[in-house]
Amino acid sequence: MTHDLNPRFKNTICSVSGASAMEVTEIIQELWSGYGQILRIRLEGGFPSTVIAKHVRMPTTENHPHDWNSNLSHQRKLKSYQIETAWYRHWSRLSGSDCRIPELLAFDQHDGEIILILEDLNAAGYPARFTSLSGIQLKNCLDWLAHFHATHMGAKPGELWETGTYWHLATRSEELKALDDLPLKNAASAIDSILNNARYQTIVHGDAKLANFCFSESGDQVAAVDFQYVGGGCGMKDLAYFIGSCLNESACAQQESELLDHYFATLRNGLTSKHPNIDPAAVEAEWRALFPLAWTDFHRFIKGWNPSHQKINSYSERIAREVIAAL
Repeated sequence: MTHDLNPRFKNTICSVSGASAMEVTEIIQELWSGYGQILRIRLEGGFPSTVIAKHVRMPTTENHPHDWNSNLSHQRKLKSYQIETAWYRHWSRLSGSDCRIPELLAFDQHDGEIILILEDLNAAGYPARFTSLSGIQLKNCLDWLAHFHATHMGAKPGELWETGTYWHLATRSEELKALDDLPLKNAASAIDSILNNARYQTIVHGDAKLANFCFSESGDQVAAVDFQYVGGGCGMKDLAYFIGSCLNESACAQQESELLDHYFATLRNGLTSKHPNIDPAAVEAEWRALFPLAWTDFHRFIKGWNPSHQKINSYSERIAREVIAAL
């Protein structure tokens, strides 16, 4: 199996677990654009018996699937791994069982490389990955997001992205320049400003797509991974992006109201228990109105990034036209 962990990182893994030896048993994923690998590692004589290593290193050649190979893109990726490291080291302990994430077991950096040693969620009872969800499973993910947003409501994103999500306007000038939808292009700054200046801000996951959720065998328990774009923002950014990652355009239109109702019911409960000084009704009133803007914000990015993307559909176009008309 192709991997090239340096001896220092191997020692880090063995020392944190008390293992006498380690073996990479699976390359779970190549990181985007050749920036490293996510590995499953079996430990001999240690505890736990398996761990996940996110090994980040600089690519030898740029290999982006949509040719966005600029220095801006490179710097954004580098920062994303630094921020994910900060998230796991300083923030992750705040996430309880209602917004489950993997535990950070160890961290090391050497010679421009970073390694995060994380709990193996498969071994912890979350071995299932789904490409489509039942209604209950979808709502379980909405519950995760609602509890995550409630937990961090009002938090200042120290050491994280000041503005979370990988598509926010300040980091996507190239995609905006490439966007040929002029009304959307002209509205982009106003939409971004409204979202960034919402009264109620939280910490957003920033890449809350279906592929970043891990499930129990039955699908009734859920955990989330991949915190490279975690940072400050309106929770509707996560919600719009997640729903769009799960449902086609007709399902989005049919289920939008039901899914928003479910999310806000859970958010109300979370805020009541975690932040009794925050009025859940005020948060809901503001955020419901911002949901279509958050949807349009991502639509702006995807149209500039890849104009033939399957997520560009009539539902998103209608939402964007309505938002632009109302500005």
